Amino acid sequence: MKVFVIAGEPSGDALGGAVMAGLSELAPGMQFEGVGGPLMQAQGLVNLFDMDELSVMGLAEVLPKYRALKRRIAQCADAVIATQPDVLLTIDSPDFCLRVAKLVKARSDIRTIHYVAPTVWAWRPGRAAKMARHIDHVLALFPFEPPLMQAAGMTCDFVGHPVAAQLVATDVEVAAFRAAHDLGDAPLVLALPGSRKGEVTRLASRFDGALELLKQTKANIRVVVPCAGPVADLVRELTADWPGQPILIAPDDAAAKRAAFRAADVALAASGTVSLELAASDTPMVIAYDMNWLSRQIIARMLLVDTVTLVNLVSDSRTVPEFIGADCTSSRIADGLRAVLADPYVQRDAMALTMDRLGRGGESPGLRAARSILSHVR
Repeated sequence: MKVFVIAGEPSGDALGGAVMAGLSELAPGMQFEGVGGPLMQAQGLVNLFDMDELSVMGLAEVLPKYRALKRRIAQCADAVIATQPDVLLTIDSPDFCLRVAKLVKARSDIRTIHYVAPTVWAWRPGRAAKMARHIDHVLALFPFEPPLMQAAGMTCDFVGHPVAAQLVATDVEVAAFRAAHDLGDAPLVLALPGSRKGEVTRLASRFDGALELLKQTKANIRVVVPCAGPVADLVRELTADWPGQPILIAPDDAAAKRAAFRAADVALAASGTVSLELAASDTPMVIAYDMNWLSRQIIARMLLVDTVTLVNLVSDSRTVPEFIGADCTSSRIADGLRAVLADPYVQRDAMALTMDRLGRGGESPGLRAARSILSHVR
């Protein structure tokens, strides 16, 4: 069986590597061609070009590379037609992947499967109907997504979220982390200001102010900051004067990051998938986020949900406090941190339910995704 698979970002490479491993386990002799990163190449991908060319976000970043990206879209579509695979599997990166699928469908009847459903439950619901013109089947990360995809005209299976299968630090590793940094029994705040330059720049001063206010009532707090690779130097610069003697964790120290997630008494995090990572580690959290004024006005009018925190959405609860847009102020964030530290257990049921609903304890998402692909193609 031949699979042409495309991923455009590191997160897509991780999904692709896992599903390719699952396909090889269930149906030995698989042939993989396409575009991916090191994890997909380790599973036997014959790579068409460097995936990093596609890791572009934002209008200002895309415009200078627009012509090059159009050429790559056409190149991928031509390669799919030439290869005649049993299935075209596109992973996330919809701006690139769905354009490839559109060209392929216009010239063939090759099956198309897209991994990661668009967030039509949050905003722009019309995306699902547009996607259905070129995509036959969807692999969904969240259990509430299949009915939305099916209503748009595609088949869809919930295959579990990769966070449910991630390693979590043990109690021994947590104790070793606290001892290594001489934390004693000090309250530990895990600060996660984001992984993109714009959000880190926008949030760092507000996080700093919130921690200063928290320190007025929790004088012995300590702070740990895992640095995301693309903004590690910026995070080091902006957190140098933060209270709580910040402990910075290097991007490549995965073991220390896992230990910090579980060791923390509370996390202050930018909105995003990180809330699920915190839930996996059973770490109560406060979510804060803001964007530029114009984006805030536009998105506020387009949102279809009353919370942006994934733990709240998956668990059908609103136990995780969030401070978004105009509410993203140091004083309000500090009040939220104090409330969570005073009663950290109020989020525990919601976090546990979230992980159960995302597939924790069951078959790995990569294997479930592979079963879904084989079932659909056959």
